[in-house]
Amino acid sequence: MSKLKSFFDKEFFGELLSTFLLVLLGNGAVAQYKLLNSGSGSSEPFLSVNIGYGLAVMFGVLVAGEASGAHMNPAVTIPLAVFKRFQWCKVPKYLVAQFTGSFLSAFVLFLTYLNRLRGPDGLIEEDSYRGIFATYPSPDVNAANLLLDQIVGTGVLLVVVCSVTTADLPRGLPPFIVGLCVTVVGLSFGTNCGYPINPVRDFAPRLATAILGYGGTFSAGDYYFWVPVVGPLIGGILGVSIHYLMIEIHRGQQAAQDVYTVRNGEAAGCAEEEETTP
Repeated sequence: MSKLKSFFDKEFFGELLSTFLLVLLGNGAVAQYKLLNSGSGSSEPFLSVNIGYGLAVMFGVLVAGEASGAHMNPAVTIPLAVFKRFQWCKVPKYLVAQFTGSFLSAFVLFLTYLNRLRGPDGLIEEDSYRGIFATYPSPDVNAANLLLDQIVGTGVLLVVVCSVTTADLPRGLPPFIVGLCVTVVGLSFGTNCGYPINPVRDFAPRLATAILGYGGTFSAGDYYFWVPVVGPLIGGILGVSIHYLMIEIHRGQQAAQDVYTVRNGEAAGCAEEEETTP
């Protein structure tokens, strides 16, 4: 029971809530973009998606930054653990919370737009509107290029995340900077496959849409679905390593160790937690 309580703690619910908000608001912006541009004569710019996702990240960090660090992304959690900036024993808890939040957000968003997405005869514009929930590739881009797209985009994100978390910034500024970074990544790398740069942001809603009856969610784009899972993880590890080798290592070995110490109480080891848990 004590282990169960330590799993479902403020960190778990912080990650769940922040990821839920990230994907709900981000994909909500995608829903508005697609619905307004579908045979209505309106012209909603893709910029609205970039801004929507950037603000969604900012709000997620503001809501749960102190509770869990608001990773909201396995491509943040796992690379930090690989480089010993985050405890491996907490990784499963974070991944489960992130997946759960993203998965639930897909159903809430679908219900919110139910009358626009499902008609008397079933799903409306199925091939197009499934893209509200998960990303799909441009048909003229091959798998290798798509993988590189995700590696580069996520690598940039992690370089900025590492820079923000190791800098002495005023309270409230880091969420804004990280959100702005996601906006810029979308502006720079949005056309190949919609810049998922987050495995759970793509995979969990993709699974949800398959359950909701959308076809081709995993087979589309020559089984493209693995790219937004593998690419961001590689890019995240690359981004953290680049930041360390080019920035942190030059601050001195001890300084690099100090600035990367996990904050907000996470420095307490898991072994210590188990010893003190009754």
